Amino acid sequence: MERISTLLFLLFTSLCLSFVLIGCEKGTGEFRIKGTVTDNTFNQALGAAQISLFKVPIGTSDELFVKSMMLSSNGNYEFVVPREKMERYVLRLNKDLYFPIEKEVFYSELSIQNDNIFDLNTKAMAWAKIHFKNLNPTPTDHFRYIKQEGLAACLSCCPSTTQNFYGPLDTTFYCLNNGNTIYSLFYWEMNTPNNGQKSTFTTAFDTTDIEVIY
Repeated sequence: MERISTLLFLLFTSLCLSFVLIGCEKGTGEFRIKGTVTDNTFNQALGAAQISLFKVPIGTSDELFVKSMMLSSNGNYEFVVPREKMERYVLRLNKDLYFPIEKEVFYSELSIQNDNIFDLNTKAMAWAKIHFKNLNPTPTDHFRYIKQEGLAACLSCCPSTTQNFYGPLDTTFYCLNNGNTIYSLFYWEMNTPNNGQKSTFTTAFDTTDIEVIY
């Protein structure tokens, strides 16, 4: 009888310990969120930039700051945070003269058993300075252009659709582009044979000109 009691006690203790361990595994732990940030313009690691982590509670749009760190010289970052039931986390990086990075990481993507690796990349900014001028304007003049090569679909990008100008014209504007790439346009002076293509190599961090004087 004593032996049976001992065996039952050991079995009960083992079951209790198992439940405790399972409870600990499910209720605690840490997320390790890491990766490398690449400068795609120069095909190298991005350094000297701060990356920040935010968390968004379930059912809200509130971004709560968690922590920030500077990228290492080889572009690496790593955040270790307590496991919390969040809707998602947000990685955000800004560096002068580079396009900002924002990466959403949903809770369902994260593991406490393995590293959570999210490699990121960005490009250097550049600008094309566009100048159109009509030297002998008349009220019936019609000038048209369309972008052929260049960055599109961003808040600061110039339109990709055909643009029209009427009457006297002397205008200058700036178009954001990826650094070390081509920006080009095709233009027409309507009802005349004057038309053609203009292009420029937009050097990273700099502004280069495209000019049409007619």
